[in-house]
Amino acid sequence: MLVPPGVAMAQSAGTTLRGLPDFTELVEQVGPSVVNIRTLEKSRSNAAGANTPDEEMQELFKRFFGVPMPNGPRRAPQPNRPPDEAQPRGVGSGFILSSDGFIMTNAHVVDGADEVLVTLTDKREFKARLVGADKRTDVAVVKIEATGLPAVKVGDVNRLRVGEWVMAIGSPFGLESTVTAGIVSAKQRDTGDYLPFIQTDVAINPGNSGGPLINMRGEVVGINSQIYSRSGGFMGISFAIPMDEAMRVSDQLRSTGRVSRGRIGVMIAPVTKEVAQSIGLGKAQGVLVRGLEEGSPAEKAGIEAGDIILKFDGKAIEKTADLPRAVGNTKPGTSVTMTVFRRGENKDIRLTVAEVEAEQKTAAAPEKEAPSANIQHLGLTLSELSEAQKKQARVRAGVRVDAAVDAASRAGIREGDLILAVANTEITSVAVFEALMARIDKTKPVSVLIRRGDGAQYVLIRPSP
Repeated sequence: MLVPPGVAMAQSAGTTLRGLPDFTELVEQVGPSVVNIRTLEKSRSNAAGANTPDEEMQELFKRFFGVPMPNGPRRAPQPNRPPDEAQPRGVGSGFILSSDGFIMTNAHVVDGADEVLVTLTDKREFKARLVGADKRTDVAVVKIEATGLPAVKVGDVNRLRVGEWVMAIGSPFGLESTVTAGIVSAKQRDTGDYLPFIQTDVAINPGNSGGPLINMRGEVVGINSQIYSRSGGFMGISFAIPMDEAMRVSDQLRSTGRVSRGRIGVMIAPVTKEVAQSIGLGKAQGVLVRGLEEGSPAEKAGIEAGDIILKFDGKAIEKTADLPRAVGNTKPGTSVTMTVFRRGENKDIRLTVAEVEAEQKTAAAPEKEAPSANIQHLGLTLSELSEAQKKQARVRAGVRVDAAVDAASRAGIREGDLILAVANTEITSVAVFEALMARIDKTKPVSVLIRRGDGAQYVLIRPSP
């Protein structure tokens, strides 16, 4: 049956309209749970080195956008205020976690504040107490003395899908209860931070920090934290802290006021495809142990520089960021099994996770010994390590590089490096190195595990043409 053109157009328009999201009910549902956060600091205008308002604004732009604030009108000089007089410092957002007044926001929103003021949508204002803040994840919890507050519903981040509609509510530039919307652009986005982020194209600006990212079921799935910008303005890329990670942090902050993280004491680096193939690992996976902290759980358990960590407590380690996140989320004192690839085979090693420490020790560089061998086709001059040098460098075996030229130099080996293994074979002496070289095909690249300072890495020595 033929459909009149006008009807077809109406049906098409109706179908399109039915496919568009309507955020009005979500705003009514979640809006009362979103708060405005203002921070104050006591006047320090008479103190040496005190920041001017322009300097504070510059710092805000650098922290939020990652770029300096664009040129703009400068404020007129401010008159000196009496010492300890509170004055505005910054504006952010937050949302109510529980009806008894616990509120979640970003750590950078409340960092350095002398007073924190929370304003609800009904215009009531409360002075908040800082329960705890974790700069590493940029999560903070504050508490106001109130009851019967409308708490948010926390959503399941695992159910969040790329392309799904999401909404943000916050106070960009101090404009309270501002609603913006967009879609999830990516999940598990690595930006170099401790946590993987949810990437969206929701419009986020200064003042949105700490506000909720909300799915179409009215559940909070993230905390709006930062954006990517080259101009100082929103460019369609914003990042939110996943709510499951944020809740794990907030639970610790509410119970103890601080976050306790696991530590095993290893320095790590990525495993490249070329290195993986050269040592028989197959594909690029896991992380390379470049070094170990003295007395750390990893060192005590027998982990060695040059090991490739493939699994931690049964979880596969695919990329460099996976290990610190897995270890950090493990309760200190927990006994776990790690699977490492060492010289051609997998080994399971059990260790007890310690707690993150403020300071970490490093080992001193080994002393030089007289050369005792010259491996000409690789361009290496080597010497033995004394027991004292091994102890100082915290290695069980190895030889010292006294000179590196030609093929060795091109591979990046330098004087002072320690060679720990070649072609998955541990090097215990210069004689062992020479014997191994006699058996290896001199026309093919050879993988060498070296130790430099406190770190270890694999290099490929390609014979001179």
